[in-house]
Amino acid sequence: MLRSFNFVPANRPSRPLSEHGEGRSVRAPRFQRYLVLGVLACFASIGFAQSSKLSKELQNISGTATTDVIVQFYASPSQGDLDGVSINGGGGGKMKQLLDGIKGASYTLPGNSIKALATNPKVRYVTPDRPVSGHLEFAEPAVNASIALQYGWNGTGVGVAVIDSGIYASHPDLQNGSSSRVVYAQSFVPNDTTTNDAYGHGTHVAGIVGGNGANSTGSNMIYTFRGIAPKVNLINLRVLDASGSGTDSAVINAIQKAISLKSQYNIRVINLSLGRQVTESYTLDPLCQAVEAAWNAGIVVVVSAGNNGRDNSMNTNGYDTITSPGNDPFVITVGAMKDMSTVSRGDDVIGSYSSKGPTLLDHVVKPDLVAPGNQIVSARSPNSALITNYPNNQVPVSFYKSTNYQGMSSSYFTLSGTSMAAPMVSGASALLLQQNPSMTPDQVKARLMKTATKNFPVSSVACDPVTSICYTSRYDIFTIGAGYLDVWAALNSSDLAQGTAASPVAQYNASTGTVSVVLANNVVWGTSGLWGTNVVWGTNAVSGTNIVWGDNVVWGTSTLTGFNVVWGTNVVWGTSQPFSEALSIKGEN
Repeated sequence: MLRSFNFVPANRPSRPLSEHGEGRSVRAPRFQRYLVLGVLACFASIGFAQSSKLSKELQNISGTATTDVIVQFYASPSQGDLDGVSINGGGGGKMKQLLDGIKGASYTLPGNSIKALATNPKVRYVTPDRPVSGHLEFAEPAVNASIALQYGWNGTGVGVAVIDSGIYASHPDLQNGSSSRVVYAQSFVPNDTTTNDAYGHGTHVAGIVGGNGANSTGSNMIYTFRGIAPKVNLINLRVLDASGSGTDSAVINAIQKAISLKSQYNIRVINLSLGRQVTESYTLDPLCQAVEAAWNAGIVVVVSAGNNGRDNSMNTNGYDTITSPGNDPFVITVGAMKDMSTVSRGDDVIGSYSSKGPTLLDHVVKPDLVAPGNQIVSARSPNSALITNYPNNQVPVSFYKSTNYQGMSSSYFTLSGTSMAAPMVSGASALLLQQNPSMTPDQVKARLMKTATKNFPVSSVACDPVTSICYTSRYDIFTIGAGYLDVWAALNSSDLAQGTAASPVAQYNASTGTVSVVLANNVVWGTSGLWGTNVVWGTNAVSGTNIVWGDNVVWGTSTLTGFNVVWGTNVVWGTSQPFSEALSIKGEN
């Protein structure tokens, strides 16, 4: 049994550095079906070693059939380098788009050409252009954002890039007087220049970040659905189509655009409420390399953790299920809490679907924070696919307005998942940057983690009312990270971290049978006192009497199977039992 959990410094420098649901009842009629977005339904078998320049999916590729791929180079490629990729192996391919932010490009190539890239000395790594998909009435006061608003912290002047399914820019909650606060919009969906939100996810996310509650404000209103930073400017970078699907290359292009527009629109935050399975180390994953480029450009990147906390296909009880690019150590990765339809934080519990760390392959300690993500009411995009496909997620007007009208709201609807939790943190980041524009992404991340609330129960149980299956959650470091977002506490702190805030790595010592967290010498958490690990993660999570691993044996299983998945050399992501909950969670009490 592995019970030891120690933080130790590593004598090495740190390396400078991608929808997620669950339901519960509210005071209105019960909504029993909530969308869970962003994780593929069936995962392929992957291994921990990666010796080739070709990702595992491309190892045995051959022939003339074409595949969309992303090619990363060691250095910024010349035109000759770019042209050479499609010529090697017999030709027949074409470059689709330059991805200069990751020193790469996207191509359509025949199998023979892809295979030949393994011997190209200028090529660093080749991956498929993988698919990605998209992962407040009580939530805003639950994280103390309502107090911040009273003191004038509302996100004024800060730009937040929402990389998602588009934004319905005409929504009244996203206006500033007669003009829209969506100040820029562009589509990266192939053959579709529309920037409106046909899917409905991006508008909901934008409302959580910066909705001002215009359509739920007034003397006859019971609740006001206001976002965390209700005066931010929103940059709409659409990467998901009308079905909520997208690709790595679209997301990478959108990130590059956000970086190029940073000065023009003061883009200080990127929100990525989307993701896909982890297939290789973050050091090779093109999505992770793209978010690191944004981070290094001075932009805070906030990513949803994923919705696989109920997934036991690997016998890990949902541990080791963080999705990409949330597995990158630099970004702020966010799990989902349930606010329990009250403004008090004392009764809030973790969403059983919220993905848990450490990350696959690299063992990075994630998530970094948790925030409200369950049954969140936010802005609705009219005639969007989510409204059509999930009619029970609609909100009765009588829920928030004193009226005899029995119809459904045309302004708001409900979604659950870590996709909803991430924009809570994006909004909080915007408030910190309004207060202190000189803060770096590392300082924002460190401040939010240190000031997060760390008072949790030992465990909680959630039972799905549809399936009657109950799930037990433990409040360890791989479930709740550094704690529960507290906006007002963050704004009242004056601590500025020095050094990188890269998330640490968990390491197993076979000789002692213990697991420790390894800290690079120049990371914030490597210091004692102000930024000591007990301060940031809390004494219970780090060194308390409770087992941090969630159950009797590490990763929650009664055998060593789950442990071997994390630390072993052969991983199977539920290939015999596809994770259907990745598409919808029926509800949870």
